[in-house]
Parts: sequence; C-alpha cells; structure tokens
Amino acid sequence: MDRNLIFPRSLRYLMAVADMQSFTRAAEVLYVSQPTLSQQIKQLEDLLDVQLLDRSGRSVRLTAAGDVYLHYARRALRELEEGKRAIHELQDLSRGSLRLGMTPITDHLVSPLLEYFNTRYPGITVSTQEMPQDTVENQIAEGVLDMGISFSNVLSTDARSQEIETNILFTETLNLAVGKTHARAGQEKALSVQSLEHESLILLNTDFALRRHFDQYCREMAITPRIVMETNSLSVIVEVVRLGRLATILPHTIANQRHGLYPVLLKPEMPRHTVTLICRKGGYKSPACLAFGVLAALWCNSRASIASDIELHDALPAPSVSTPN
Repeated sequence: MDRNLIFPRSLRYLMAVADMQSFTRAAEVLYVSQPTLSQQIKQLEDLLDVQLLDRSGRSVRLTAAGDVYLHYARRALRELEEGKRAIHELQDLSRGSLRLGMTPITDHLVSPLLEYFNTRYPGITVSTQEMPQDTVENQIAEGVLDMGISFSNVLSTDARSQEIETNILFTETLNLAVGKTHARAGQEKALSVQSLEHESLILLNTDFALRRHFDQYCREMAITPRIVMETNSLSVIVEVVRLGRLATILPHTIANQRHGLYPVLLKPEMPRHTVTLICRKGGYKSPACLAFGVLAALWCNSRASIASDIELHDALPAPSVSTPN
C-alpha cells in the first residue's frame, strides 16, 4: 500500500511537479497520466483561488503563492509521518527507533550509556549523528532529531530556549590533555595560565561548544593561546595528541580514561560544564525516548559507584518478547 495514501493526492502531485519542474516527468514518477495530473493540480488551484505553478517557461516553477503553500504542505506531511511513527513505536518497547544528536565530546562521554540502552532494548534502532551543538538544538526544535546530548551550561542560542527542555546528566571538569611523550605527561602540579599560553594546542574549531568555552576562559584570563591546529574531529585530536608534542583541552573523563592520554590540571580551573539531555519542549516523546531518558538518569546516578545490572534491571520497564507465529 502506498504509504502516502492518507495524504491528499493533489498535494502529492504538486510536490512532484515542483521537484521535477515538469508535468511529464512528474507523471512518469507518479505512474499517472499527464492529463490526470494536470487536472488534479488545476482543481487544487481553483479550490484555493490562486495560481500555484508558473507554466509559461520551458520548465514549470512554483509561483510565490505556490512556494508558500508547498512549505506548509511539506510540514503537514512531516507531521503525518510523525503520527505514523507514534503508532508503530509500541509501548512495550519491543521495537521502535530513536534519533540522537551528539557533539564530538558527548559521544565519547556517553558511549557506555548507548551500550546500556542497546543491551536493555535490543529491538529499538538507535541512530546517532555527530554535529555541532547549535545544529543539534536546531534539529531537535524542528523535529528532525528526537533527543540530543549537549556539552554546555546553557543552550547555545537563546532563541531555542523556549523550544527545548533540558535535563542535566552530569558535570565535567576540563583539563589539559597530553600524550605520553609530552614533557608534561604525568605532571601532578597544576599548570598555570601563563604556562598554558606557551603550549602548542590542537583544538576543535569554533563551531563547537568546548572550543567556545576555552576561548572564553582565555579571554577572562587575558592570555592568547598558541593554537597550531584546528579540526572538527575529536578522534583526530586524540590521535595527534597521543603521537606527539601537541596538547589539547578535554573533559577529565576522556583525558583520564583514553589510553595514551594524560590529564594535567589547570590553575585556575576552567569552569565546569554539564552534559545535558535535551529534547523538544512539549513535543511528542515516543516510548523509546521516554525509556532512554529513564536509563540516562539511572546511568548518570550510577557513574561514580557503577550500579549493578540487577539494580538497573529492576528500575526499568521490561520490554515484551513476542513469540513468532
């Protein structure tokens, strides 16, 4: 069955013509005759009492009115698709999907959480995307992502604060991180900002929250850091630091747990920053979203003491097991 049968045929036809810029090609894609296609769109224009398509040129284009109307039509289709997901993501959590957006920092910090979730709910497909924090926030507000995990005290844009709700998971200290061949590897004494100013650094670029935090710290300390390399990949940073003389700024958990990295405390400390679970305020939360939020809270509460699997098992709703017919 055509998944779009519930969506008005005339709107589907309009979308196809707009995408193809041709009645002929649109009719071929839709497997309908061109007269049928033209008639449906003409009826829609008559109903709205406005011209939606400019047919005067070699290619068919949307009029200004058509462009506006199609924007709302596409949004309506997305809402219908979300409704379809809501129906099929069953309350028993035996199946479903979860779309997560994360920054390069948070995906390293919460990888154990993803493993916990998959172990508990193997029938739920988790799709993760790595991107800058402001992109995560925008895509959550627009319904492209279900949830995000950000690394910041506040949302990156005030404009999104009314559209996104936040739940703090845990707090991280930021340290200098060096490789085993670096002169400061194993240093126990905190590094002064004056000494930090002379370190050669590889950092995330300014699209990312961690870099903006560090830049703010440097401005407050009145120092000019020696940044010799920038990237959008945390993996590149970790490997470069492991291999050579460059240092970087990382959350303590990453610097302390990654093989070949050594954390060096800063004096004064950089402000602590939070790892936060974010979602669309007032938006639909699927059973998978709700289960992930519960598990995230339990996992974070157990990070220091490492709660047992039995404790996690007892606290969570049990997924149902369906028996094949």
